[in-house]
Amino acid sequence: MSPRAVIAEDEPLLAAALARELAAVWPELEIVATAANGIEALDAILAHRPDVAFLDIRMPGKTGLDVAAELGDAWPADVPMPALVFVTAYDEHALAAFELAAADYVLKPVKRERLAKTVERLKARGAHPGTDEGLERVAAALAQLGFSSAGAPPERLRFLQAGVGNAVKVIPVEEVCYFQAADKYVAAVTREGESLLRVSLKELMPQLDAQLFRQVHRGTVVNLREVTVAVRDDAGHVTLKLRSRPETLAVSRVFAALFKPM
Repeated sequence: MSPRAVIAEDEPLLAAALARELAAVWPELEIVATAANGIEALDAILAHRPDVAFLDIRMPGKTGLDVAAELGDAWPADVPMPALVFVTAYDEHALAAFELAAADYVLKPVKRERLAKTVERLKARGAHPGTDEGLERVAAALAQLGFSSAGAPPERLRFLQAGVGNAVKVIPVEEVCYFQAADKYVAAVTREGESLLRVSLKELMPQLDAQLFRQVHRGTVVNLREVTVAVRDDAGHVTLKLRSRPETLAVSRVFAALFKPM
């Protein structure tokens, strides 16, 4: 069977240009769907199960990284993952993260010579280029992008301030077992209970110590000192048991590769 691909790009002219360049360097590739935003991209990839997906980073609805994370949650465990190629206009500061991610990345505007190298890498992977190893690289890239910025690193938070009625509760960050996104808020869960912070998880993550706090799901960041056991069931799903809390935390398939024996 011919290899199949999905293109996710919100600019129609750029999507058409990428399709033309792919036709030139990979004539046997069949483009089965073109998505104009991240939501359409996720739906198209799950519906068509292509061999490769070309994901724009900045898209309406969901970014390419959001699609990669959610794809890991929704993808059937017994079906090989597609190779993910990020298409990005990010500057060189971010390229170290994309080097870790998926099968490859290409910069906008896409140049035929660079795209040909991407195709060579994909062909070298065989008929089913997506692997758990690829998921591990995606997870590493997501973590690196989540805890970094294009400028100087932000100062690390040492204390959190959560409103409780007319009072302000001060919580040392190291006492947080995990953070859980909740609508427009983030719940900081400690041994004693949870406190709501008026901040998004995306805003909070760059201020946390990346060596201590790791994202394990698109809405969950865990304190690694609190993780006692990572349990993988027969279907490949991973859950974390915590030192100070009775509940367990589900780990996305994208991030599950971070918890494996040394």
